Amino acid sequence: MFDLIVGTINNLLWGEGQILIYILLFTGIWFSVRLKLIQILKFKHMFSLLRTSSKCDKNDISSFQALCTGLSARVGTGNLAGVAVAISLGGSGAIFWMWMIAILGMATGFAESVLGQVYKVRDSNGEFRGGPAYYIQQGIGSKTLAIAFALCLFLGYGFTFSAMQTNTITDALNYAFEIPTFYSGIVITILAGSIILGGFKAIARFAERVVPIMSIVFVLAAVIITIINFTQVPAMLKDIFLSAFGLQEAGAGAMGAAIKNGIQRGLYSNEAGAGSVPHASACATPIPNHPVTQGYIQMLGVFFDTIVLCSCTAVIILLANVDISGEMEGIRLTQEAMTAHLAQGGVYFVAAAITLFAFTSVVANYAYAESNLHLFKLDNKIGRGIYTLLYLSMMMWGASATLKEVWDLADIALGLMTVVNVIAIIILTPTILAVTADYNKQRAENTEPEFDANKVKIQGKTEKGIWH
Repeated sequence: MFDLIVGTINNLLWGEGQILIYILLFTGIWFSVRLKLIQILKFKHMFSLLRTSSKCDKNDISSFQALCTGLSARVGTGNLAGVAVAISLGGSGAIFWMWMIAILGMATGFAESVLGQVYKVRDSNGEFRGGPAYYIQQGIGSKTLAIAFALCLFLGYGFTFSAMQTNTITDALNYAFEIPTFYSGIVITILAGSIILGGFKAIARFAERVVPIMSIVFVLAAVIITIINFTQVPAMLKDIFLSAFGLQEAGAGAMGAAIKNGIQRGLYSNEAGAGSVPHASACATPIPNHPVTQGYIQMLGVFFDTIVLCSCTAVIILLANVDISGEMEGIRLTQEAMTAHLAQGGVYFVAAAITLFAFTSVVANYAYAESNLHLFKLDNKIGRGIYTLLYLSMMMWGASATLKEVWDLADIALGLMTVVNVIAIIILTPTILAVTADYNKQRAENTEPEFDANKVKIQGKTEKGIWH
């Protein structure tokens, strides 16, 4: 019965119904048009904000820390195992559609991150909290829709995604070192627990230290592999583009599989439109002190996650002479590809990389769901204790679950979150445009942008004392 329910919902969202594919394409195009191709025309400015992104008071969370926290959730299983799943089920053409959804998703990610900042609140500890549930409740005025999103978030980031990340880590370690999944699951759960008990600031500091290093090492490995196999690159690119449009011998059926799997895994990797990253965005104290600053910083996160890191994994797989069966293959396909390039050392490299990538995701996922405890008045010792226990228990379950079980549950949770969040950000488009126009106006006047909610026409209300 459980498998039937899961299968039916996923088929509606991602399968024959393909509701989410149409929703995400529409949303990406909508914000790309309404924000005047901000992800392309403001590309240079997006990078320029990195110079001041690490500045903040010692008791606050900087924009750079929020970016790293967002990346630590994004950069994980989706980058190494998710790309392998996309290629194994959709062929090399899936990578093209992953790129397309990322470019469109940059505008969507900008929009939702701006809202995360505009409608953030302070919790009982004086820390900033925010995200879709908050901007739905304050901006739209719908507590019912806010609770619906929060419940979907708890299903996904609170429980399912941690199980999926743990499953990938334990599978990679078992394949590389023959470590029983149960024992590695125990160690991972204990290590994660020791970090998440320190709260969002501890998680942000952990992400700031780990994410840049592990990302640079992985990118360098992909660059070296590309240089070594440079003569094969033109044929690889040709295959990606031809397969994306069904121009290979398999035809239209292959094109459909490429689009579906490319968009599905692209979304899972960069999370644009899913409503997860606004939780990290809301916790930051941006410099300049304007919501749009964090919108640009998190838009950069979408670019780096999918256009850079997912492409690195795709290059590693597609330049390797490995058999792609057409059945669902996860992290082991990436390990086999790396082994083809680096011999047995490739298995160990990928095992180490996925352990770090997925582990940082486990830690950040906890923070996203924990942010919504405030919404239910459960941000106290008892509420956090119960949530933490359930979260760690799901990690242990994921250590020994099957690949299909955890990915199916993850797809449902991500899909439901995305539907609710997209409805909200479309409704709140006037606020996004007004806040962005305010930022652009101040920059055109050569003044440091400062946001005052009393001077900008926004929907609903913001918390007093933050932007007033």
